[in-house]
Amino acid sequence: MTGPDAKAAGAFRTIGEVAAATGLPQHVLRYWETRFPQLRPLTRAGNRRYYRPDDVALVERIDRLLNHDGYTVKGVQKLLASEGKRAATPSVPSLRAVRTMLQQALDYDSAV
Repeated sequence: MTGPDAKAAGAFRTIGEVAAATGLPQHVLRYWETRFPQLRPLTRAGNRRYYRPDDVALVERIDRLLNHDGYTVKGVQKLLASEGKRAATPSVPSLRAVRTMLQQALDYDSAV
């Protein structure tokens, strides 16, 4: 935190704070919420939006892809959707594999 009004890194940001930090107008952020289902800030009473740090990072990434890397909205949608599918099916070791790894660690620890 640099000043008396600065927030912690993990603090939620309002749409105005995100707009000021990224240089994007608020209406663009609202539009992106309709086009990118991955971008879902928390909404509270009065439809106030609160962006988590992950949401802010996603806004910055979408901005870079659209405004600097030359992607179209549809292109970014496809890119994010394909990444979401890969993230939805993570490579998780089976219970047997975890048990084997733990047993090997215990065996090694008792041998040392």
